[in-house]
Amino acid sequence: MEKKFMQQFHTNWDKIISYIQNNFSLKGKIDIIGIIYLIGIQELGKGKNQSFNKEDKIHILHIAICRILEPFGYYLFLGKDKEGWPHYILKNKIPFNYKDQLFLIKKAIIRYMNEKNII
Repeated sequence: MEKKFMQQFHTNWDKIISYIQNNFSLKGKIDIIGIIYLIGIQELGKGKNQSFNKEDKIHILHIAICRILEPFGYYLFLGKDKEGWPHYILKNKIPFNYKDQLFLIKKAIIRYMNEKNII
């Protein structure tokens, strides 16, 4: 069972990488931070022709992490502020181990992309 799950996991991850490479004008190899940033821009809904400062970019990454981990019970969506920025609170502690975090985030990205009918 786990072997089949892991095969599907890697297949779905490869589909996400291919989708991003084929649909965005990105130079170089896309990494997980880049994917998280794209999700944050999508969730913010303000990315087109807008520039962001360093602090905004950090907030965009945070929005994405909160959004993709919300269905797993780690964050709770509170709503949007008057500028349209989403806000979340932490409900449950995220695994501290880097390997477990990376796997959880990739799994959450795959879920998000499935939810958005991208893969």
